[in-house]
Amino acid sequence: MKIPKLENIISDFPHLEVVIKAAEKSGIPTYVVGGFVRDVFLKRAKGDIDFVCVGDGIALAKETAALISAKKKVQIFKKYGTAHISDKGVDLEFVGARKESYSKDSRNPDVEPGTLDDDLSRRDFTINAMSYSLNQDDFGTFLDPFEGLKDLGKKLIKTPLDPDTTFSDDPLRMMRAIRFATQLEFDIAPETFDSITRNRERIRIISRERITTELNKIIASRLPSYGFKLLFASGLLQEIFPEVSDLHGVEIRNKQAHKDNFYHTLKVLDNISEKTDNLWLRWSALLHDIAKPATKRFDPKAGWTFHGHEDKGARMVPGIFRKLKLPLDERMKYVQKLVRLHLRPIPLVREDITDSALRRLLFEAGNDIEDLLTLCRADITSKNEKKVKTYLRNFDKVEEKLREIEEKDKLRNFQPPISGNEIMEMFSLPPNKIVGDLKNGIRNAILEGEIGNNYDEAFRFLIKLAEKKGLEPSKN
Repeated sequence: MKIPKLENIISDFPHLEVVIKAAEKSGIPTYVVGGFVRDVFLKRAKGDIDFVCVGDGIALAKETAALISAKKKVQIFKKYGTAHISDKGVDLEFVGARKESYSKDSRNPDVEPGTLDDDLSRRDFTINAMSYSLNQDDFGTFLDPFEGLKDLGKKLIKTPLDPDTTFSDDPLRMMRAIRFATQLEFDIAPETFDSITRNRERIRIISRERITTELNKIIASRLPSYGFKLLFASGLLQEIFPEVSDLHGVEIRNKQAHKDNFYHTLKVLDNISEKTDNLWLRWSALLHDIAKPATKRFDPKAGWTFHGHEDKGARMVPGIFRKLKLPLDERMKYVQKLVRLHLRPIPLVREDITDSALRRLLFEAGNDIEDLLTLCRADITSKNEKKVKTYLRNFDKVEEKLREIEEKDKLRNFQPPISGNEIMEMFSLPPNKIVGDLKNGIRNAILEGEIGNNYDEAFRFLIKLAEKKGLEPSKN
């Protein structure tokens, strides 16, 4: 693999030139390192650049900020001797060369000053332990003490030091190994992967937030199933996300077997990843069958069933999000909704399906109907191509039916034309069950096609419904 000249890299990343001037002015030996250097070779470098200096990284960051602008602010982390500058969409990270290690039960490293070799050796993987000198006496020298360039050519994830030491010191690196392998579509060196398996329980000292950050990056990758297979094979998945690992396995009774829901789920996740970068839609794919282990039953006549797994799965979503420190806001509710509804479009492929069933799905899915149908399409994982094509054609018909109903009845994000407050005012009622019954009656009549989705028809229906309950409109 050809080594690019530093001068050519600087022309594409002008912030490097600013740091070079700051290093010269401050007299601090400085190197550009890590993922930025790796990504230069992979031709995927963006704007995030890491610098190591043999000396005071915070001082170098302040000097750099002053050269960029007199008002440029530096974010400083004194405990770790690091600093951060954000400028024009580019993140610059500065650190003094250091040694760092974790005690047995700590989530935070102990840090002490070190040499450049110390700093490169503490890096997670050889492909992240390459650097360029920014110093006048050896400007542009490429430093690769652990043959990271060779491993980059082999598409191999490997630790610079003994992997047991690397992973014991910072167990999150086990997640990062699998995340990099997934993102870059690399292999993990056998001795490195074996070490992940040996040290998997060490991941328990790492915070959920940091684990989930890596997990989200795996899910956001081009082929997320690769990462989950590595997580499962290493035993990490059982440690960090047992609900997914519990999907694995096939049980046979009376010569009848169900499909392996773990590999089915990963196929659905890959399918949906071909169609969308929406992280939360991908999470919906990952969790759509999450309750199948809990709902699995064997009936001698019907065989294996998973009745109600969509509803139980939806109820599991908040707990999973809470445990993984994922957001408990509209994003969680979105995933929960898609898990709950993911079976609903399937019966709609029948020719005799009623408009009311279509209306109710539009009402419940709202603006997420397209995402729901994307999930349903991804859920078709049969190895029979003819069967898959038939299902997909049927979904085309369902989408056309839904478009026709939506154009006619305007049911997306539907709310009854008469509100609960209007009903209370109309019949001089306090907030109570009767008001809710009247409002739901109007809604159901519209969804069943008994009346149109407009105020006049809803009003006439309400008067008749109220009469049955012995209510008369207030004379006020």
